[in-house]
Amino acid sequence: MKAIRLVGHTPAPSTRDARAAAIVGGAGRKRIFLLSPANAAGRRAQMILRDTATFPLAVQLRNEGLPLGEIFSFISGLYFRGKLAYARAHEAAPSGLPGIVVITASGGLVSPDRYFTLPQLMEITSGDIDANEPTYRVPLQRDARLLCEHMGADCEVVLLGSVATPKYVEPLIEVFGERLLFPAEFVGRGDMSRGGLMLRRAQERAALTYVPVVGAVRHGTRPPKLPKVARVTSAPAGAARVRVSRNPATKSKKKRKP
Repeated sequence: MKAIRLVGHTPAPSTRDARAAAIVGGAGRKRIFLLSPANAAGRRAQMILRDTATFPLAVQLRNEGLPLGEIFSFISGLYFRGKLAYARAHEAAPSGLPGIVVITASGGLVSPDRYFTLPQLMEITSGDIDANEPTYRVPLQRDARLLCEHMGADCEVVLLGSVATPKYVEPLIEVFGERLLFPAEFVGRGDMSRGGLMLRRAQERAALTYVPVVGAVRHGTRPPKLPKVARVTSAPAGAARVRVSRNPATKSKKKRKP
């Protein structure tokens, strides 16, 4: 099974061409996102993988198949959905290369738009995601090298996944070195917080801060919780329908009866 397919390849522009493009059009760097996978052993995974499941997504997976991004978004919920939405908003791949690929347990790097039936899904999600596991590491590094060979000198790779453990970082650094980046805002955050942050940045079309994994501080204190977003409520026609959630610290205290 070939994990990624390179359709054509445009050579990287010369330094002179790149400088001219930056002056004329404000062109930024090319960028490819690597998304960590959903947990195929979790409760929601078991729901969609069950042979007797009757809800629409499970039925479609067994019959004609589903895109991997949709499957993992169901399994993981907020975290993977946030990664995918953010990557779609900010991908900028070189010509002929995918802007987003998903790390899998035994299938290397796979497009989130690729369709999988249930048996095919089981094939790429079986096995342990462990840096020392050959069935995971060999196809991952094979496809990472394929990207590295074709993406040109002006392209960076951003890992949207945990950098606190070696399971993604160690195999990928061997291939990409200092070109492997991650969002600095991830440090100290849990999965749900990362997912919520990325969904907001995707909606705002605002980028996170990418820093090289090599030499970075990958462990830190938990940052403050994300502020609550505005909620839409019903209102008379012509009236504003957005109500900003209150900050609990500003709520007025009820007066006690004497």
